[in-house]
Amino acid sequence: EVQFVESGGGLVRPGGSLKLSCTASGFDLSGYVTQWFRQRPGQEREMVTYALDTGRTTYYRDSVKGRFTSWRDDASNSMHLQMNRMRPWDTAIYYCYTSYMGTYGRGIQVTVSS
Repeated sequence: EVQFVESGGGLVRPGGSLKLSCTASGFDLSGYVTQWFRQRPGQEREMVTYALDTGRTTYYRDSVKGRFTSWRDDASNSMHLQMNRMRPWDTAIYYCYTSYMGTYGRGIQVTVSS
């Protein structure tokens, strides 16, 4: 069974940090494009990061550059998004995505609020 399970969301204060993870099972995540998307309240889903099938991240959305870092961990068959210096407008549902069968995670809520 193919599964792609997200973890790590929650509530954080402005300036704080969170780490999101997506762990794959039933398929090997390496060798596929991986991306992070988010959907902010009242907005369309937007791409946050893009990584090649080699695992190298080649795109960060302008508003997250220098604050967010994404990487893939082949040993644990997972992908991660470290979010630092978070701001209220980072509040969104975050989704992981892999080009393996066009699979999305179910989405995880991230709220940045004091």
